[in-house]
Amino acid sequence: MTSRTPIWKAIATSLRDDIAEGLYGPGDKLPTETVLAARFGVNRHTVRHALAALADENLLHSRRGAGVFVTTTPTDYPIGRRVRFHQNLRAAGRTPAKKVLLLETRAAHRTEAEALQLQNDARVHVYEGLSLAEQRPIALFRSVFPAAAFPGLLNHLRHDPSVTAALGQFGLTDYTRASTRVNAKLATATQALHLQITEHAPILRTIGINIAPDGTPIEVGRTWFAGDKVTLTLTED
Repeated sequence: MTSRTPIWKAIATSLRDDIAEGLYGPGDKLPTETVLAARFGVNRHTVRHALAALADENLLHSRRGAGVFVTTTPTDYPIGRRVRFHQNLRAAGRTPAKKVLLLETRAAHRTEAEALQLQNDARVHVYEGLSLAEQRPIALFRSVFPAAAFPGLLNHLRHDPSVTAALGQFGLTDYTRASTRVNAKLATATQALHLQITEHAPILRTIGINIAPDGTPIEVGRTWFAGDKVTLTLTED
């Protein structure tokens, strides 16, 4: 027997899609509860439940006596040969920032060693963090680098969260994306907490491998984008 999706969740999904598609922009006022109730054929209590869920995701906020307004819209995020977080968000008219969650050196996982062309017992530097746009979380990321190639990398990242700047300290002024894979996932409880979305909300996971000019793999990264906050676009650059 297939379980049915609660009506309020279906309404929340529909409104979330409307926002993602730009039907309601930042600062726009949503229709009243009465209008939405008529649109979806439900009572106002059900609509209120859906709006509360979207407010918990920081997509909406209410103003006493004024109504419910949109607080965020998806950010275009280009995926190309030169993926630079700060450049991408500034090009989209957003203010970028990063929050460091973890910096550690450990043994490489089998898949990491394979992607970086390392021995199975090799050590790697791991950088985990939260990507922000206008101080709102849009993605979680994990970047893994060969420790032997960049012995002091984590020290640089402790003072400046920019990967590009840190790699530049080792004379690596340019690197490109060799491959990118994109998969749809559902947010875990911890991912939802960081991204300020509901558990099991849709997220987009990318797995990318960056290489030096000579073709040597220097980074394998995984990023989990909040599905309703980011639109991934493919570019040739």
